[in-house]
Amino acid sequence: MPIEQRGVDTIPDGERTSGPKDLVSILLGSNLCLGVIIFGWLPPSFGLGWWASVSSIVAGTLVGTVFTAPLALVSLRTATNLSTSSGAQFGVRGRLVGSVVGLLLALGYTALTVWIGGDVMVSVLGRLFGLPADGVSYAVVYTVLAAATVAGAVYGYRVLLAMSKVLAIGMTALLALGVLAYAPHFTTAALPGAGGYLLGGFWPTWCLAAVAAGLSGPVAFITLLGDYTRYISPARHTSRRVLHATWLGLVLGLLVPQLFGTFTAYAARAATDYAGPLVSASPTWYLVPLLLSASAGSVGNAGLMLYSMGLDLDAILPRASRARATHTVAIVATACVFAGHYAWNAQSAMTSFVLLLTAIGTPWAVITLIGFARCRGVYDADALQVFNRRSRGGIYWYRAGWNVRATASWAVGAGVGLLAVSLPSYEGPLLSLTGGVDCSFLLSALTGGLLYLALTAGRPPAPVTPAPVPAGSGSSRTPV
Repeated sequence: MPIEQRGVDTIPDGERTSGPKDLVSILLGSNLCLGVIIFGWLPPSFGLGWWASVSSIVAGTLVGTVFTAPLALVSLRTATNLSTSSGAQFGVRGRLVGSVVGLLLALGYTALTVWIGGDVMVSVLGRLFGLPADGVSYAVVYTVLAAATVAGAVYGYRVLLAMSKVLAIGMTALLALGVLAYAPHFTTAALPGAGGYLLGGFWPTWCLAAVAAGLSGPVAFITLLGDYTRYISPARHTSRRVLHATWLGLVLGLLVPQLFGTFTAYAARAATDYAGPLVSASPTWYLVPLLLSASAGSVGNAGLMLYSMGLDLDAILPRASRARATHTVAIVATACVFAGHYAWNAQSAMTSFVLLLTAIGTPWAVITLIGFARCRGVYDADALQVFNRRSRGGIYWYRAGWNVRATASWAVGAGVGLLAVSLPSYEGPLLSLTGGVDCSFLLSALTGGLLYLALTAGRPPAPVTPAPVPAGSGSSRTPV
């Protein structure tokens, strides 16, 4: 299969041959991995019991899916990725905000997936063959996983889609076997080793779990969904079918692995660490399936994340090819994996990462959705590509390529979110207004969205057809 040549340019309709079923396959198959499973461990590690953990994950995932899924329709209409599409609201240069947010989201999740997958692989190989759990072993396993991930990401969308279809079936079977393997040791009681409620009370801790383990899953896709729907043609598939496929793919792709993570966390008594107890509690017959899950699942999920990172860096640096950008971000992600293993506490690092990125990314997504509703899904695809052509002008040029109102609204919303966040090592000053409950995602979304509506009230969306550009003012074909 040839290497994909498309970056963030507009996909011709003749190449948009995917459909809603492919979207479900890629959202399901790519998420059945330890990088997603481990989020189900967070609520038990926070001190919650079984039903409280399950309810927090389900509630957060459903709320996040309802909010996130409509973003899939943006790229269905623009035929390019979501960060480039956001140029309609932020300006053709201002859409760099979305590229940076997407790059950070994908970077963190790629590193997390390789990190936890590698840790489980080393532990399993230790039980099977006596592999020592030393620095050399971890370095070799991380490097092998990273190399396999890069291969899939560089080849591009078609290879990753084919891989996801296989993983959707194979990983489901492996997780079903896992339920049988860990069922004899399952308990519904809160894990004593967690040390009680992390935030001191039930509801603050439950809300933290709903955001960190539930809502964070769909929010991780706010810039990724367009990577897949840009290959679906609106001439052959309706928006309703694509939206329903996104809902189904996100709900199944996130709840199935995360609830498996919660189940195994209680079965393995994994209060302060997940990878070690998971392998120790596994019966011998399940070690090989667990090794397959850790390796194949990690490569599938990290491959898609790395593919998205390559697109975002390609959007930031138009002169870089997608393949070259992918190799560059792979090096950075691998460095983060080693830093995560040697320098970070898993629970603290995961919680801080997802809460911070949720607070920063949510207002961007809200503003992008408001713009989509205002223009009724009608975009000028050619004008969105001005920055990629290193040109100027067009209907999304605004002021020097930036829509100051949208960018300021995002910045204020993100700032409010960061001031309202509750991390293991930091509590924002606005927490006193919410009774100590982390509502950072809600406050950042409301602040960013309402401010954007207020600043743009009475201003019509950009016209569908590009307006003529006066002579001397620059056109969409005039170099910068």
